[in-house]
Amino acid sequence: MSRETIVLGAGMVGVSIAWHLARRGHAVQLMDRRPPGQETSYGNGGLIQREAVRPYPFPRKLGKLLSSLPNRRVDIRYQLSGMLRYAGPLFDYWRHSAPREHARIIPEYASLIALSTQEHAPMIEAAGAGDLVRDDGWLEIYRTRGELDERLREAQEAAERFGVTYEALNAAELHQREPQLGQAAIGAIHWTNAWSVSDPGALVAAYARQFEAEGGRFVQSEVKGVERNGQGWRVLCESGAHEAQDVVVALGPWSGGWLESLGYRLPTFVKRGYHMHYGAAPERHLQHWLLDAEVGYILAPMRAGIRLTTGAELAALDAPPAYGQLAAAERVARALYPALGERLEETPWKGARPCLPDMKPVIGPAPRHPGLWLAFGHAHQGFTLGPVTGRLVAEMLEGEPTAVDMQPFRADRF
Repeated sequence: MSRETIVLGAGMVGVSIAWHLARRGHAVQLMDRRPPGQETSYGNGGLIQREAVRPYPFPRKLGKLLSSLPNRRVDIRYQLSGMLRYAGPLFDYWRHSAPREHARIIPEYASLIALSTQEHAPMIEAAGAGDLVRDDGWLEIYRTRGELDERLREAQEAAERFGVTYEALNAAELHQREPQLGQAAIGAIHWTNAWSVSDPGALVAAYARQFEAEGGRFVQSEVKGVERNGQGWRVLCESGAHEAQDVVVALGPWSGGWLESLGYRLPTFVKRGYHMHYGAAPERHLQHWLLDAEVGYILAPMRAGIRLTTGAELAALDAPPAYGQLAAAERVARALYPALGERLEETPWKGARPCLPDMKPVIGPAPRHPGLWLAFGHAHQGFTLGPVTGRLVAEMLEGEPTAVDMQPFRADRF
């Protein structure tokens, strides 16, 4: 009899876990209130970031901290209620972002990133989703020489330590590749072994369809609760009760709240983000995904139009939207890329990235409940790290040696 497993959450992480388990012969039910890939995984910048070996630290330079206080930056904004609500985790985030501590975390985090494209590849092939993915990298553009030079030093270190590949571009080379850009950019880094995705939600949906083709079952229903049932688990949904030997919590920004009912108080917080799609004339379309690195937004030429995604907003998960950050990003983006057309949607998209203070996800068994598994807290990189997380959860669940050392990702580190 196959091992029965329920995976809660049908974003990139949850779908990837379900896919790996189904391939190993588990009887898997994947559950979410919405169709696969329609929450956080839908709204990101659409990059599989093989180069992202350095997790995003909390700003520690005094100048950047002071410039954040008026709350007008594009890369980071805050709502006071959210800062107060997450004060403890945010302080720990600041503490873990100290140079020595951040340096210790980087190789642990990079152990996951290093497997990102190689673990997406078989899923893309199995799902027949190659038309959604490009393997020609993306451009990180800079406006000042000092910032570009500092980033190039980090790029060289990442190449030597973690196998990242890149190309340094001067202004002329950048404008040859993206002739529609204005003159504000003085150079760029072309990250050459990262991949871009023209419709992130569609890629997750394609993985989910392949999961069902492998014998898995998707249940669209609101999850009401999780409880022990003998040696296994019972998941209570609007559609009824579902039982399994193992339950995997991959609910992204909602994971921390769900686990409180089982007695876990993990220091979760969220970084919210917004996006909007814009038109552009075909002859003036962007050729690459762009990060305006010193400002803090992405322009991505996707199926739905040019997607502009904002930086991080530190706010409560359920706080009302604040669209000023998107408007500020749009103003700067129009100056950099004058061909950016009109908005294509009436209301901007809003989502939330699930975060933990040490910038690493929780991946592994729950400390006090056999058969309960945790996989969340990937912050900016859930879309990148979903498939490797799926592989690692499957290996741990079956008691196999794991592809990387899982000690740094255990829940009991908190």
